Amino acid sequence: MSTAENFVTIDARGRFQRDEDLASRIAAAVAVAATFANAVDQEARFPREAFDELKAQRLLGVILPRAYGGDGRTVADAAQVCYALGRVCSSTAMIYAMHMTNVACVLNHGDTSERYLSYLRRIGIEQMLLASSTTEGQNGANVRSSASAIVREGDRISLDRDASVVSYGAAADAIVTTARRSPESLPSDQVLALFFKEDYALERTVKWDVMGMRGTCSEGFRLLASGDSAQVLSESYDKVHRRSMVPVTHLLWAACWAGVAAGAVERAQKFVRKVSRAQKGNLPPGAPYATQASLSLMNLANLVDSATNDYLSRMADPEALDEISFQTSLNLLKVSASEMAISTVMLAFQACGIAGYRNDSEFSVSRPLRDILSSSIMINNNRILNNVATSCLIGGVPESIVKTR
Repeated sequence: MSTAENFVTIDARGRFQRDEDLASRIAAAVAVAATFANAVDQEARFPREAFDELKAQRLLGVILPRAYGGDGRTVADAAQVCYALGRVCSSTAMIYAMHMTNVACVLNHGDTSERYLSYLRRIGIEQMLLASSTTEGQNGANVRSSASAIVREGDRISLDRDASVVSYGAAADAIVTTARRSPESLPSDQVLALFFKEDYALERTVKWDVMGMRGTCSEGFRLLASGDSAQVLSESYDKVHRRSMVPVTHLLWAACWAGVAAGAVERAQKFVRKVSRAQKGNLPPGAPYATQASLSLMNLANLVDSATNDYLSRMADPEALDEISFQTSLNLLKVSASEMAISTVMLAFQACGIAGYRNDSEFSVSRPLRDILSSSIMINNNRILNNVATSCLIGGVPESIVKTR
């Protein structure tokens, strides 16, 4: 995973060029996120300043086509933004990752009616922040089951949902939510609906007071919404889930976690350099941990890059996205990336020693460590491994390790 300063594009003659425009826009947002990161964590509040800057830099629509007010870029570019933000403010990076996943879903799975396209243009032109509601009531992280249903009356729809987690819901401009297709539908017969702020009311039911990722403000609400029937995406949620929700979520979460790990490693490296200079070249006892942390980060970045390239190669082929082996790899990416990120931050923590343990130290790893621990329980790794076990039995083992796609 390259840093925000190393973006490249290819010009008409096939020569590599730095994407100075995108890099400078990201750098501006990162600078603001870094300035307010401690306040966001300490006050457990939404990172408003960072998102004001992300909107000003028009980074909230980076994967939307230019015709809809976006940049026309790919998920790989969104991953770079997540990585850069993760180095300075985990909450800002995670919110951005969740937002971009929602953007990908509404972009990839709606119809081509003028009414629906007007929604996409509004999202891009106004640089709207999209939250999601995929967990409900007591169903935990089972996003493939919905209790609440879309109720239709002519061309109008309504929804009354016990949304147990809506990260940054109070700050969002719109909410993307799962629901049963109709009151008569099975819980697994789901659709995805897009509601703008004027379409819904939120009644807070659960507060957010946690160890880390405090700025995501992942509170629970009762969601009362109504809108036009065109606001229900045309494709069923099972397709949205396989082809956009899972791939983009896991890729961008992994990029975010890699960024958090990179920020911790950077502190460890600075600590080792400072001590070495003060001791006339003698390395501190934690120096080997810094080396291990750097290696672990490289492996994590390579894992994310490889998975992102695999997804990009499949994007235009729904059948390739549906392959059991690909879906399994995405789930295992989430598990592997989260475990590697936790391990990397812990190594950085060991490298810094007491300086990393202190909250008032320039080398403190307290916030990155608390934040990264959320990675293994955002959809619990054990739940994923249990589900993947069945897929592995069905999918068998690959006949070759060489991909010919």
